[in-house]
Amino acid sequence: MNTSDDNLADRVTIDEIISRHNGKPGALLTMMEEMQEANEFKFLDSNAMEYLAAKTKTPLSQMYSVATFYSFFNLKPQGKHTIIVCRGTACHTKGSKVLLDDLSSLQGCKEALEAGESSFTTEDRQITIKTVACFGQCALAPVVAVDGIIYSNVTSEQIKKILKNLQEDNKDENIRLC
Repeated sequence: MNTSDDNLADRVTIDEIISRHNGKPGALLTMMEEMQEANEFKFLDSNAMEYLAAKTKTPLSQMYSVATFYSFFNLKPQGKHTIIVCRGTACHTKGSKVLLDDLSSLQGCKEALEAGESSFTTEDRQITIKTVACFGQCALAPVVAVDGIIYSNVTSEQIKKILKNLQEDNKDENIRLC
């Protein structure tokens, strides 16, 4: 999204999204969701946000309020793969902290999480590690989502295997997670 060609493509995509949703109830939320999905790194690029704000005459501050309120939105580039670890009480007592510690072997991850970040993406943009307050599946604790698939009763061995498989994904698209 740094070149003028990329900006032009982004604007065409955003214009198409606006034309489908502008004026409908919940349009801003829907447009922002589609913009994020259209982005290669699944985040709301600041240039794209400014363009959408200008085209829809929506204050940029309102857009950022929406983007920061909903945990679904990303303001930083995301990895090709996402691992989300539940940090709710049930998951914590059943070992989610250990799972997070296992994932902190990724360079820079431990420091980011210790600094209070709820999300970390590797420099190569292959893996994003996130935490959430609760998945609402307490009876299945600890719970981890990998690329949108929820796994329950996850062990340290399983999370290490998941991480290894995702790291090797560059070579083999047909990975087995558990």
